[in-house]
Amino acid sequence: MGSEGEANRSVGTYFILVGFRVSSELQIFLFLAFLVAYCLVLVGNVGMIAVIQRDLRLHTPMYFFLQNLSFTDLSYTSAITPKALASFWEQGKSISFAGCAAQFFLFTTFIVTEGFVLTAMAYDRLIAICSPLLYSSRMSQSLRIRLVAGSYACGCISSTLQSTMTFSVTFCASRVIEHFYCDVQPLLRITCSDTSVQEAMSFVLSAVIILPTVLVILGSYIFIGSAILKIHSSEGRKKAISTCGSHLGVVSLLYGTVAFVYLTPPSSPECRKVAAMCYTLITPMLNPMIYSLRNKDVKEALRRILGKNMASL
Repeated sequence: MGSEGEANRSVGTYFILVGFRVSSELQIFLFLAFLVAYCLVLVGNVGMIAVIQRDLRLHTPMYFFLQNLSFTDLSYTSAITPKALASFWEQGKSISFAGCAAQFFLFTTFIVTEGFVLTAMAYDRLIAICSPLLYSSRMSQSLRIRLVAGSYACGCISSTLQSTMTFSVTFCASRVIEHFYCDVQPLLRITCSDTSVQEAMSFVLSAVIILPTVLVILGSYIFIGSAILKIHSSEGRKKAISTCGSHLGVVSLLYGTVAFVYLTPPSSPECRKVAAMCYTLITPMLNPMIYSLRNKDVKEALRRILGKNMASL
């Protein structure tokens, strides 16, 4: 009995992140892919925040939400990617219990927050396209601050519940997490406790977060689609489709991969790792590109900022 308790205590001090089970040559390729993607995430999202912050013409509700989207992208990716990069070169690939819990809490907080921010952005587009004359009064500063604050509050509450539930179990002799970061399903697989309650609660929390936000987004776009069909100007219709297309592309990629990982029956660990790469690295990397390359206002703001900087040299 004493040796078992000692084993459990020692297990509680650290875990081992397996990462990807591939050859050493492919490990190098994956490391470089992670590194390049993370650098693009940093440059793209920090750049987007800086451009919106510096250009007064972008101080509108849509760009306020976009700025917060970039911040959440940057935050949840930074919670896991530096450790994942280091693990490519570590023999033990270990992470402390406290480090794993902190990584899990931060990642969950910001990924959930992003879902609610995307929902707020859909509502913003609904008001802008369906009630353009009332847009300024309806999408007031106080409302958008409440929407974003509520998004962060939901992320924090969900993460607190999920973290408390996940890390309250007893971990056994196996310390090996079959993933490249600390996630709920791989963690629950290495416990000695009955995890039926934790698994059910994890599924319920994921469903409560994903399904309502998806329904709000889809409902918004049904009304938006109807409003776009009534726009007589081809230029106005093209602009509306362009701004909504960017948002829909981001939502589809993020929600598709997250729903696959958290709302479907367990598949192979390697398959889930690839899906997790989509929402931990690829989506945060693509978001700034989608919103900057497809957005005339952002491109013009970037030109103005670069022009001022060049003129001051």
